[in-house]
Amino acid sequence: MDITKISQKYYILRYLQLKTWCRSGRMAKTKVNIRKVKWYNKLKWKYRLVLMHDETLEERLTFRLTRLNVFIALGTIIIILIFLTTVLIAFTPLREYIPGYTNVGLKKDLYELQIKTDSIEKDLARKDLFIDNLKRIVSGEELTDDRALPRDTSTNYNDIKLTRSQEDSILRQEVENQSKYSLFQIELGEKVAQKRLTLGNVLFFTPIKGVVTNEFDADRQHFGVDIVSKKDEAIKSVLDGTVIISTWTTETGYVIGIQHQQGIVTIYKHNSALLKRVGDIVKAGEVIAIIGETGELTTGPHLHFELWSQGTPVNPQDYISF
Repeated sequence: MDITKISQKYYILRYLQLKTWCRSGRMAKTKVNIRKVKWYNKLKWKYRLVLMHDETLEERLTFRLTRLNVFIALGTIIIILIFLTTVLIAFTPLREYIPGYTNVGLKKDLYELQIKTDSIEKDLARKDLFIDNLKRIVSGEELTDDRALPRDTSTNYNDIKLTRSQEDSILRQEVENQSKYSLFQIELGEKVAQKRLTLGNVLFFTPIKGVVTNEFDADRQHFGVDIVSKKDEAIKSVLDGTVIISTWTTETGYVIGIQHQQGIVTIYKHNSALLKRVGDIVKAGEVIAIIGETGELTTGPHLHFELWSQGTPVNPQDYISF
């Protein structure tokens, strides 16, 4: 019995050894065959990508892939991303944030903004000077231009020399001869002269009804008229315009000034209350203040009214009936 068992075990071990040798031989042959396959044929080999649950080992998703499909998908995604990035940079303002990429219209915009800023600065300086002079007129001070307007120092005008060429002189003479006896130029000059507006053609609204107690006298530097009226009487604007002064002074109390067209300015002093502020647009006959007796230079409730034309005081009684 012992000999029989030993012989059986021997045959079994021998069988297993032979089976193992056969399998190893097949695997070796398979590896040799795989190595002999060319690389572009390997791209078509199919693989399976399986997503499994970690605990239950249940298959959730399965993908059949080849190397060629994976390369094509990745390449397509990369090309799409590059295209979208190029479009985003080329056709959106984001390109201005890239170092070295300059905007073509940026220098032009900066130049135009610089010119506008310079013009605004000069205009503000002129308006400040105009308002200061009006305040001096209201307070009775002399007009002095003690603040020079800013000059453009980028150009030296002293070095500019103008010379007249012979061709320019001939052209000027021809133009003058052509228009010398032109009826059109004569008619045009007459129409322009007719359109020029003078104070005599302006219809003023009466600021307040009352009695004139102190008339206009430029020699005494009394550049207006004093009008006595009822208590708390409303003062009205004589023309359409814009309020340029609405303030308080020690000598004249509450003062309001209005800028009208054609260089006309009206001043209303010694008011008890002001109903408009600087920058307000008023119409002719619109209430702008209430009569009063504020300020040191007053002896009772009245309105001191001044009328200025082109920077020169004029007698309001020549144009307005109080």
